Amino acid sequence: MNGTLILIELAGHVGLLLWGTHMVGSGVQRGFGTVLRHWLGRNLDNRLHAFCTGLAVTTLLQSSTATGLLATSFAATGVIALAPALAVMLGANVGTALLTQLLSFNVALVGPPLVLAGVLAFRWASNSRLKNLGRIGIGLGLMLTALAGLVHTLGPIENAPLLGPVMGSLAGDPVLAMLIAALLTWACHSSIAMVLLVSSLAASHVVGPTGALALVLGANVGGALPALIDASTRAARRLPLGNLLVRLAGTVVALPLLPEIAHALGGADPYSARLAVNFHLLFNVSLAGVFLGPVGPLARSLTRWLPDPPTPADPSRPVYLDVAALDSATVALANASRETLRMADMVDSMLRDTLAVIYRDDRVRAEAVSATARCVDKLGEAIRRYLADVGDEQSLDSQRGGARGQDILSAVINLEHVADIIANSLVEFSLRSFKRGEKLAAEEFEIVAAMHGELVDCLRLALAVFLQAEPRDATRLVASKAQFRMFDASAMTLSAQLLRTAAATTRLADKDTAERVAEESGLFLRTVRDLRRIHSHLASFAYPILHGSRSSTQRPPRMTATALPAPLTPKRTLPGG
Repeated sequence: MNGTLILIELAGHVGLLLWGTHMVGSGVQRGFGTVLRHWLGRNLDNRLHAFCTGLAVTTLLQSSTATGLLATSFAATGVIALAPALAVMLGANVGTALLTQLLSFNVALVGPPLVLAGVLAFRWASNSRLKNLGRIGIGLGLMLTALAGLVHTLGPIENAPLLGPVMGSLAGDPVLAMLIAALLTWACHSSIAMVLLVSSLAASHVVGPTGALALVLGANVGGALPALIDASTRAARRLPLGNLLVRLAGTVVALPLLPEIAHALGGADPYSARLAVNFHLLFNVSLAGVFLGPVGPLARSLTRWLPDPPTPADPSRPVYLDVAALDSATVALANASRETLRMADMVDSMLRDTLAVIYRDDRVRAEAVSATARCVDKLGEAIRRYLADVGDEQSLDSQRGGARGQDILSAVINLEHVADIIANSLVEFSLRSFKRGEKLAAEEFEIVAAMHGELVDCLRLALAVFLQAEPRDATRLVASKAQFRMFDASAMTLSAQLLRTAAATTRLADKDTAERVAEESGLFLRTVRDLRRIHSHLASFAYPILHGSRSSTQRPPRMTATALPAPLTPKRTLPGG
């Protein structure tokens, strides 16, 4: 076989190894990503728990890069402190080394059966988690098959005339070897694949012990580069920068000692293929032992070097939509959820200001409502674009009660509709009515204020449903529609009473009073209608939860009068100053 064909075959095996690693990570994230994310967020109360959590999550995800994205997202958005996030990364690095140890054993015969079992599960399973388990099986099988192919292809070129001097030069210049390996690892975004490739080169005696260890150091440094380069904010750069500094510190210490380390490891395990993976594990365990204690001072230093930027003057700019997180669909959807909650806070402020506009023609609050509505529109557009980018990596369609991406998209659309109703219907029509001298009567405002208070509570409940997906809360939210039907009936009754009174007044020749009552009745009924439309959009938050808990052919049970909450007594609630 000539050199060109050997290079093509090597490139194919390396590509297969990278694709297998990607399939394992994406399968775990799609099938169990939400569970892992919640587990990661709950087990960070101290640095030891954070270290063990990072190790466990990396073992499942088959990638310290994916774990780093999760931890970086939490640290950048303030969910966890930087110190435990650094401990998570130390655990993730050790988890990667343990995975490399496992994959380095001669288990090539397991690869084809794993691929076959994975394909069968992926093709025939109806449950999405079983499908993703099949994806994981395919990925593991491809990785093992690729490793066996690498060893087989590298064997015949051990005695190639040009290869010996090239690899010998790497042993004589470990810094150059480290830099080359760092660049290759950054290019393929997988330190596991790089270390396993180095192990294969060492097993075929293509590279000597000292050169192999230098390449492993480069793989560790290069594995920390992608997250740092892809980070888009200062807060997002702190954790990957800390991880890179830790690995650089270990590399600087280890480089002059490589011959002695190679001799010591060679005496412990004379099999050359184990040398690289054993050093990889020793290196990361040593870093964890040295840096797990001082993660607090390191975190404070990173915060000083990369301080938080000032709050942007434009509130419509997204805060949590980190582009670097798009490689991990679970993290990206979590970021989109946080941005949706920020959008909901803006809608909540608009809703609260609306009552003052309706009651006393507050022009300052009306302008604030209009400005906030424009911010809501821009944020909604940004979230939709972000979700579209996530969809390139993970389909947002799901048979299991609706994918999280569809839930977020539905919430964004409903919040945009609520903001549009508030700004362009409620507030604008109220201002025009005040210009014409029309305003609500005291009895009418009592009903409007009661509806407004109920809407504020429903918005909170809708956000709770969006976050926690509790069927009980979703049922309460849908049941509140009965209360708004009662409000609507009360409004119609009151409007009819006022019109009858106006008709009686007309017979007493006070025509101006009758016309004014008729006009104000139109203002009142339109306000009630808009408030009820807002509630309909808020109730839509509950439908994916309720419908997802039943089969698609079943209809939700019809609510009876006994299942509905007791009607609220409308009370007049004057808006604050």
